[in-house]
Amino acid sequence: MHKAWLSLGSNLEPERHLRAALAELRARFGAVIASTAYRFPAVGFDGPDFINLAAGIDSDLDASGLNEWLHALEDRHGRRRDVARFSSRTLDIDVVLFDEAIIDGPGNLQVPRRELGETFVLKPLAEIAPDLRVPGDGRTLAELWSSSPDRANVFERVAL
Repeated sequence: MHKAWLSLGSNLEPERHLRAALAELRARFGAVIASTAYRFPAVGFDGPDFINLAAGIDSDLDASGLNEWLHALEDRHGRRRDVARFSSRTLDIDVVLFDEAIIDGPGNLQVPRRELGETFVLKPLAEIAPDLRVPGDGRTLAELWSSSPDRANVFERVAL
């Protein structure tokens, strides 16, 4: 079994898509550690705010297999891949950390995920796994969050 830490986000009917994604993760992988869901502004484009959260799962799939399964989950929820990379989406789920691995490819699979430094990924992850050390960096998620320029900001919590 592998421990995977995921980032989930949506800005098109986000509550509905994120609730459904968590239910599908539970149905496939069992227990899910889920963070609070937070509202964050869109990054890289003008669009509606996103709701983001983090989740931890135990997976019997390797990182590539999990990434493929998550893409299929996004697709089932109407994720469009024929639009600009930075655009609104029904569901976006990324593998951020996977065991203690450092992975670059295939495709868009990158662990640790480049966006780990972004507040919308880091804050929820640091909430549920503060003592987790980032491979290749050595700092814990709590240490990364404590050095974030956004650490003093208050972000709206969203009930799912």
